[in-house]
Amino acid sequence: RERRNQSSQSGSTRKVNHISPSLSASMENLTQQFCTFHVGDLFLGIAVQQVQEVFRFQQMTRVPLAPSAVHGLINLRGQIVMAVDVRTRLGLPARSSGRPPMNVVVRTDDGASTLLVGEIGGVQEVHAETFERPPETLDSALRSLILGTYKLTDRLLLVLDTAEAVRLQAA
Repeated sequence: RERRNQSSQSGSTRKVNHISPSLSASMENLTQQFCTFHVGDLFLGIAVQQVQEVFRFQQMTRVPLAPSAVHGLINLRGQIVMAVDVRTRLGLPARSSGRPPMNVVVRTDDGASTLLVGEIGGVQEVHAETFERPPETLDSALRSLILGTYKLTDRLLLVLDTAEAVRLQAA
């Protein structure tokens, strides 16, 4: 629908596009894309808009007296970025010494951080109507970091709250 508004100062007419809020919301949220990854047996995702890049593990500088989830600091093209071990953050047991973790660099209001994850899954597109609140059966440490879930045909996609995942308490 279009409406015409009269400007009180100039007397000119301008077009105003008007879409009802409910129609606008349903048009915007039909599908969403997530960068997915595995941490232990969990299948997690982050909205692709929050992901800056994904790359293989690289050497890090340890930070004395840092919280246990801080694996270290990396130099990302001149920017110092904190690396958070998602396994530790979720209260899972330490990873076996097999394959090194992957880095998922995310952008938050506090800047860039990298999340250390087990294996990258790819980009998963989901429909808004399959979204649900985090299951009550999740462990409380895990539940506090999960925004919700999407039911896929063969598993659940847990949506990670990146801002909360990188917010750490001092050791």
